[in-house]
Amino acid sequence: MTRTAPRLPAALRLPRRGERPERKAKAGRTRASGKTKRTATAAKARRTSAPAKAGRANLLAKFRRTSTPAKAAKPAGPRPLPLPLRLPIMLLAFVFMVAFAILLARVTLEPSPASVALTHSNLHPGNSLRAYLDYASVRDVIRQLGGNILLGVPFGVLVPVLAPRARGVLQVLALTALVMLMVELTQGALITGRAFDIDDVILNTTGSLLGWALLGRRLGRAVHARRVREPADA
Repeated sequence: MTRTAPRLPAALRLPRRGERPERKAKAGRTRASGKTKRTATAAKARRTSAPAKAGRANLLAKFRRTSTPAKAAKPAGPRPLPLPLRLPIMLLAFVFMVAFAILLARVTLEPSPASVALTHSNLHPGNSLRAYLDYASVRDVIRQLGGNILLGVPFGVLVPVLAPRARGVLQVLALTALVMLMVELTQGALITGRAFDIDDVILNTTGSLLGWALLGRRLGRAVHARRVREPADA
């Protein structure tokens, strides 16, 4: 009696040569369909993101075009006063400067024969200041030191108005020191009872600095403000 081998199910049989397995074909179709879906999804994402990027770029360019003129139109500072207003202010400052010069001449260049024996020249900064603080009364200290400081205040207030190119602090201090140095030299060389004192020049210059800081700087900027340059058209 001939025995026949049991027939295995199709799922357990090995594929014959040239036979294409059903599972491999199915897996291949699954991978191919998944790859096609991913490709379609990426293409769709690119199509939807491209208009969004273009819209953002257009919005940014529009914002730059609208914001640039606003920055260019921003004023750079205060505008100078009109000439009909500047001239009377400068004339008034000139009158005050002439009056101050007359007062300065009367205070500093008037002879004092009674003080000949008491006066002496001082070329060392600080000597006269220490002498007043050590030996003079409070009233004399206030009169001498305060008077020299007050004599310099008008320079700091009026020079920035009268001389636009010399309204900086260094220019005002240099001009005050030069004028008061000439006054002190004239006192020591020509005026009886007067002597050269370098401390007086220092106190006068200090007063000029106070006048410039309190009022002269603001007056100079208000009267002689720098002209605003118009922005160039793009």
